[in-house]
Amino acid sequence: MRGRKGGICPEPEGASSGAVSIAVILSTYNQPHYLRLVLDGYACQTRRPDRILIADDGSTPPTAQALDQAARATGLSLIHVWHPDRGFRKTAILNRVLEVAGEDVLVFSDGDCIPRRDFVEGHLRLTQEGRFVSGGYLRLPAETSVQVTAEGVRDGSVFRSGWLRERGWNPGRRALRLLPWEAPARILDWLTPTKATWNGHNASALRRHLLDANGFDMDMAYGGEDRALGERLANAGVRGVQARHRLPVVHLEHDRPYADPAAIARNREIRTRIGRERGTRALQGLAELRPDPELVVRTVSGKR
Repeated sequence: MRGRKGGICPEPEGASSGAVSIAVILSTYNQPHYLRLVLDGYACQTRRPDRILIADDGSTPPTAQALDQAARATGLSLIHVWHPDRGFRKTAILNRVLEVAGEDVLVFSDGDCIPRRDFVEGHLRLTQEGRFVSGGYLRLPAETSVQVTAEGVRDGSVFRSGWLRERGWNPGRRALRLLPWEAPARILDWLTPTKATWNGHNASALRRHLLDANGFDMDMAYGGEDRALGERLANAGVRGVQARHRLPVVHLEHDRPYADPAAIARNREIRTRIGRERGTRALQGLAELRPDPELVVRTVSGKR
């Protein structure tokens, strides 16, 4: 889908219209180059999201600059939600974005996860009352991640096994997650023994289900904080739909200096409590947010 602005995909006719509105929420922290590649992926969707909301956990100015550039180049409608960097506070900034988002369906992913061009359309197709959608990913090694280009995102090459092998990574059986949406991928999703979980890199639900769950638990740091939301949804009767083969993203590798074994252990205790008590709402979630005078919410519109 070559178009204006040096190959950026033009918006398909009717690509962001319909009775049901849908937004994508991307978490990010100081990865502006990867974020630009990901936004190119959303510019090339068969059904563009009505908005993309960026949950920014305290990035430095280059991230805001990347968003400005992406909006101008792609025409995407972006909302940048930022708070100061005070350590890993992903759950807090995601809740701030939930306060802003008003679309019917909310898709959650990360600013280092490139969507296939049918990603948004697929999430919308699988949306249903009382269910959440659990997508999958291919995690590229670092040496392959750095070879991903905007052109490879726009023309879909990054989702081809041959392209990945040429760049030093053999996906092996993981290549099954690159099959087209139709019968093979659907059958594999039916057959896989992997449980449908809420994955921060690729999951969606009706907004009202997320509000009923009180959003994300701000007591939780890195390590299982996303899964906890899915476990609370399941306790409330909102079950997962397995779509790891039908709805893949390509994950670009990076360092994780915020990984803290003590925090991961605390998260594990919280998740154990959720299971034991059949918890359905975050104890420190949306309802517990307090005004933050340093919070920045700005519209970065590429609409003409």
